[in-house]
Amino acid sequence: MTASELRPTGPRVAGAPISWGVCEVPGWGWQMPPERVMTEMERLGLTATEFGPDGFLPEDPEAKAAFLTTYGLQAVGGFLPVLLHDPAHEPMAEVDTFIDGCLATGAEVVVLAASTGHDGYDERPVLDDVQWKTLLTNLDRIADHAAERGVLAVVHPHIGTMVEDAADVQRVVDGSHIGFCIDTGHLKAAGADPVAITLDNLDRVKHVHLKDVDAAKAAKVVAKEITFSDAVADGMWRVLGTGDVDVKAMVEALHGAGYDGWYVLEQDVMFKDGEPEGEGPIADVRASLDYLKAVLA
Repeated sequence: MTASELRPTGPRVAGAPISWGVCEVPGWGWQMPPERVMTEMERLGLTATEFGPDGFLPEDPEAKAAFLTTYGLQAVGGFLPVLLHDPAHEPMAEVDTFIDGCLATGAEVVVLAASTGHDGYDERPVLDDVQWKTLLTNLDRIADHAAERGVLAVVHPHIGTMVEDAADVQRVVDGSHIGFCIDTGHLKAAGADPVAITLDNLDRVKHVHLKDVDAAKAAKVVAKEITFSDAVADGMWRVLGTGDVDVKAMVEALHGAGYDGWYVLEQDVMFKDGEPEGEGPIADVRASLDYLKAVLA
């Protein structure tokens, strides 16, 4: 059974390069080549993937689409950190460049992260009311513009960004109309309940990153006792079903609501000491995929 056969009329399942340690953060660690990542996705029966960071796949959109087709993979879209809270910064040009790539590859989803303006995910400024208003206005401007161009833009609550925890999510719910990419791991890591947030906002959930987390390690990140990257290297993100997220309840809630968007499997990993020995990250992705198959059965 391939991922695309899990539920042909329901949710669709995709991979993500971050599960193979490919990340946009400078100094993240050894970066696995795209040929290996895509070959291993194909071996697992995955038929779709998010793009990964800039420079991972070919820059030219047509070349990117051709590369993915070589491995039988459909482009889903991907993660786009954008500075949204600075009144002096106009984010639309970089959004349009990303949308151009989506349209050329048949991808559907622009996954926005409200960047802090700093590299990595360890520094997070406190926004004043003007900055929050700017952020929320930009989210809606981008969502509306993306819809006009034929794609979906959603905001991704993410540790170390300006939309991180339950309070931030509620501020976006109350102050904008953009849809959400619910990332189960990042919300749980920030101390929020991803299932409750989903149930409270089912009409706003348009894209899902399924991720599991060791909540105790995540709490140390939130408390600034350890950096985000060090926590990742220490195994903060877990195989689905082995961490503290109730992934089964999440999937059942979405299925009950008729959700038919993407489930993107993510387990952020980092290879500080070079290429991993043995089978490598494909083993964990396989285990997460098997878990999801069982939940969707």
